[in-house]
Amino acid sequence: MPRIRKLIAMAFALIPLVLVFVASAAQAEKRVALVVGNAGYQVGALATPANDAGLVAQTLQAAGFDVVGARDLDQDSLRRAFSDFLEKATAAGPDTVAFIYVSGYGVQLEGENYFVPVDAKIARDADVAAEAIRLSDYIRPLAALKLKASIVVLDAARANPFAKSGPPLAGGLALVEPEPGVLIAFNAAPGTVAPEGQGPYGPYAQALAEMLREGGLPLAGVFDRARLRVNDMTKGAEVAWYASKVETPLVFFERASDAPPPAVSSEQEAAIRARPIRDLGAQEAYAAALERDTLDGYSEFLGAYPDDPMAARVRAIAAARREALTWRRSRLVDTPPAYWSYLRRYPQGPHAADAHRRLAFLAAAFEPPPSFAAIAYDLPPPPPEEIIYIRRPVLVFDDPVFAFAPPPPPPVIFLAPPPPEFVVLAPPPPPIGIFVLPMPVYRPVPVWVRPPAYVAPPPNNVIYNNVHNTVVVNNVTNTVTITNPSGQTQTVPPAVAMAPAAQPAAVSTQAAPAQQAASAPAAPAPAASLAPSLPPSVAQKAATLQPQSPQAGAQPASAATQPPPQRGQPLPGMKGQPLPPATGTSATPTTPSAAITPGAPSAAPGSAKPATAPLQGPAAKPTTPTTPSAAITPATPSPAPAGSAKPATAPSQTPAATTPSAAVTPSTSTPAAGAGAKRKTPAVKPSTTTPSAGARRERQTRSAATANAGCKARDTDNAFSRDCAGLAIACKQAGNANASARCKTSDTVIAADAGQAGHGLAFTPARERCQARNAAATNSRRTSGTTARKANCAGGCRRGSAASSGAEGRATATKGMPGWQDHGGRERPARLQINRLARNSSL
Repeated sequence: MPRIRKLIAMAFALIPLVLVFVASAAQAEKRVALVVGNAGYQVGALATPANDAGLVAQTLQAAGFDVVGARDLDQDSLRRAFSDFLEKATAAGPDTVAFIYVSGYGVQLEGENYFVPVDAKIARDADVAAEAIRLSDYIRPLAALKLKASIVVLDAARANPFAKSGPPLAGGLALVEPEPGVLIAFNAAPGTVAPEGQGPYGPYAQALAEMLREGGLPLAGVFDRARLRVNDMTKGAEVAWYASKVETPLVFFERASDAPPPAVSSEQEAAIRARPIRDLGAQEAYAAALERDTLDGYSEFLGAYPDDPMAARVRAIAAARREALTWRRSRLVDTPPAYWSYLRRYPQGPHAADAHRRLAFLAAAFEPPPSFAAIAYDLPPPPPEEIIYIRRPVLVFDDPVFAFAPPPPPPVIFLAPPPPEFVVLAPPPPPIGIFVLPMPVYRPVPVWVRPPAYVAPPPNNVIYNNVHNTVVVNNVTNTVTITNPSGQTQTVPPAVAMAPAAQPAAVSTQAAPAQQAASAPAAPAPAASLAPSLPPSVAQKAATLQPQSPQAGAQPASAATQPPPQRGQPLPGMKGQPLPPATGTSATPTTPSAAITPGAPSAAPGSAKPATAPLQGPAAKPTTPTTPSAAITPATPSPAPAGSAKPATAPSQTPAATTPSAAVTPSTSTPAAGAGAKRKTPAVKPSTTTPSAGARRERQTRSAATANAGCKARDTDNAFSRDCAGLAIACKQAGNANASARCKTSDTVIAADAGQAGHGLAFTPARERCQARNAAATNSRRTSGTTARKANCAGGCRRGSAASSGAEGRATATKGMPGWQDHGGRERPARLQINRLARNSSL
């Protein structure tokens, strides 16, 4: 009985602990992030955005964020990535911190900020809305989720090459007012642009990653110190900016109680930051004005130190901020008097073209009436000495025209020196896959800095599990090397590295074998999985675009996974290249029919007889080969050497093979002119007689009409021509029901003598024209082969008409039929001659 009472008492004592645990689990903070770095622009590649995105993504991973990221996204992929992230943030719940970082080109138009995809073509201002992504379309829905905090960082204020014709665009990004619970940050102050980074990373991304790792630093302190670091790194050329309405306290890393004391106590920092700028020395006053980053702070510095070497620089910063605030006020009012008021203050300001666009939209005159109700701004008009900076087409603080003196380094009380690992950052290895972000070598945070305990651990995050260790990913050997603070190193598979570690700061080499034995799966995950995962829609696109590496014993990839041919490159089947395999074909080798397999190549000039194609497959015998289907394993034709024997006869059919009919089996090729050797027909053909010239012309006309009607130039697995006379070509597309319905197996194109059948592939404009003609050509073929012959693919598929012999065939080959690149579809004299012959034969 006493024992039972004791157990009951212990149970009641554990109830509060269980309730506390359940409450803390329910209030666990989730962290999600989207990181995008666009560098490979069509108008010109940028050096650092992809690396910057990889560095920021890795830092966020260490802070406990579940990061999705990608690089070099086009417009469709970028929109889908933002939509995917909004869905993810919605599913995470209200106790979530969302972080968005984008790096690349950004532009502003009429008070809205746009992020530019890599495929954007912005020739003038009217193209911005159609070619770029308006960021407010995604920031507003994110703010509507009412998350714990939403942070949007735009590392995109760069001098851009867009809209060179027509009215100009204002430089940099537009000043915006964040929604409640949202922080918006720019790499450069509104209306200004940042110089391009000279190292592997941009100054803003490097400074932001450094400050995110500071233990115990509040959200505002991260971006305040990042501004000071960027200004110091760029010698005053770049001034970062942010505006915040986040009220919830937030730290990315906590500082442990046993951490060494900082160089300057928090009390000293608070005391000096609270002092008026005029009570500080010139060097400290400049740092204080830059840290506060307000128009009042800059004006106070100018009032206290008007003749200081930094006064001209501060005046330029104040001029840009005053103009940005004036334009923002005018844009919010959005009336003709508001834009007339702006033009009265800044007739040649950077947003004068935007004001004219809005006036035109509102159907108002550009010139104001003699009297109108000017809006009342809450800041004074610009002094005359500021106008010189506003008239610049693009305001850059390192403009040689201004010749500003470099700023002094910030005092230690405002900003400590950077840690040694952030003085010089090594560039990341090249990315290992399409859209995948680069992965820098992870540098550990100090042992007294760790992610907050209330943060829900992200899934499969090797950086978070080794936050105090150095992590190096080797994509060549598919391994991860982890070095702990004591210098002990172990190399493990990715699956082991992604597993949560009990003591991430003390990974020992002695425990490595046991850990590998307990955690390593049978098929280790690739090292690519250690990078931030791609957004779901981007991952689907990457799976279709990135060619799969062949595995041992695997069948060739289907035609659907083959990359599209590049412009100006030979198509599959041309110049000795193999044809792509067809989808869904049987693995059993069969004798190819004339509809899918070209005949043997003609002998080279001067040789005796052509030889058959080389054998494919391990089970084939040299003398009795089983010819594989051209759609499965295309053979590469090789001419026999001069003086070789007669061509070998076709093998007899095996029980598993399909015996072709006489209607679909082409004859062997004709030897070159002057060879004089006889033609040998295969033993399995039911007929070896040579068709007459008239019958051959009639069949050629009918076959050409079928090729024209069945020319569907979308897929790459059409039958293509060989560069040899006597090549049998069919326009049957394996695995495509539409093409198979049009291209009858019995219709073949037989080229004789010097006639060459060149069946090529057109690109998108030609495809559309070809498809538009398909229906008409099919109907024509049912009534008359002669009429269908004329329904060719205008500009779509250009082929040399199969001539019978003699002058017609040679004329066709001479009239520009050697290649597939020229899709003219023009009626040539030789083609007209063949049409006349076809009409005579049909009559």
